[in-house]
Formats: sequence, C-alpha cells, structure tokens
Amino acid sequence: MNNSDTTTLEKRLRTPIIFVSILIPVAVAILFSVKLKDFGVIVEPLSFLPPIYASINGLTALLLIMAVLAIKNGNQKVHERLMTMAIACSVVFLVMYVAYHMTTDSTIYGDVDGNGFLDAIEKVNAGSTRNVYLFILLTHILLSVAIIPLVLITYVRALAKTFDKHKILAKFTFPLWLYVAVTGVVVYLMISPYYAN
Repeated sequence: MNNSDTTTLEKRLRTPIIFVSILIPVAVAILFSVKLKDFGVIVEPLSFLPPIYASINGLTALLLIMAVLAIKNGNQKVHERLMTMAIACSVVFLVMYVAYHMTTDSTIYGDVDGNGFLDAIEKVNAGSTRNVYLFILLTHILLSVAIIPLVLITYVRALAKTFDKHKILAKFTFPLWLYVAVTGVVVYLMISPYYAN
C-alpha cells in the first residue's frame, strides 16, 4: 500500500467509525432500559452472565498486555492476532452485558435485601465504598464510550500500515482500554455481593 492508498483507507472508514462510535453507546443505552418481560417475552434472567463477562474483561486486559509485550519484542503478527482477539472479546462482552440487562433487573450497590431500593441503613452500611464504586463505575462507563472510536481508528491505522500514526494513537488507546477492561472486573467484584440469589 502506498501513502495515498493508506490515507484513502482511513478516509473511507472515517464515516463508518463515527457511525459505529455513536450507534453502539446509543443502542446499549436503549437496550439497557428495555426489559424483555415488559414486552410479554418470558425469559429466565441471565443471572449467570456477570461472572462470565467480568472474566472476559479480565481476558481482554491480559490480551492487551500480551499484545504490547509482543510488539515491544518485535513480533508484529502475534501483536495483530492478540489485538484482534481483544476486540472480539470486547464484542462478546458487549453482547452478554446487554443480554443480561435486558433480562435482569439492575443491582444497586449496598442493597443488601435485594428489594431494588437503598434505604437509609443500607446507605450508611455501604459507607464510602459506595462512592468509590460509583466513581469507578462512572469512569468505566464514560471511558468505554470514548474508547470505541479510539480502538477503531487505531486498528484501521494498523490495517492501513500507517504505523507511525498507529503508534502515536495507541499510546492513548492502550491505557484507556486497559483501564476499561480492568475496571470492568473491579466493578463486578464490588457489586457481586449484592446480586439477588
């Protein structure tokens, strides 16, 4: 690929990247609020999914670290495969996350009795760890939205073989994506004691 071909590839994919970067968060927000039971669809809650998709987040973090180590050791093919696997894991996570929330009521941090309401005693008992949880959750959600275009553009630059531009953007994409993957596990570990049995 010559320089004009790579520039053309980036330009051709700019609009689809913008579209997907907007579509995914909007679709997730809409689907997150949709409960299948509200439409008369009888589906068992997919309560077994959170530990699975939390593990997928953990696997994504591991793949990202391994991919960076691979490229630092000059192994471009392994790096490419690991990054493709990390993207695939993120897609699988997203599907499972949406499926869980479409079939299961949300869990509130500190809601010991599982009634969907945080009373004054539960709030006091949750203490400052609730604020820590909410901070981690909020940054996780905001960065998971921001990371979509960064991952896609970084990946396209690698496909286009504009490695100088790829490397510059990857220096921002990698730590943010790693933060999203790791905090996905942390959020699960913090909220899991409050899941309904």
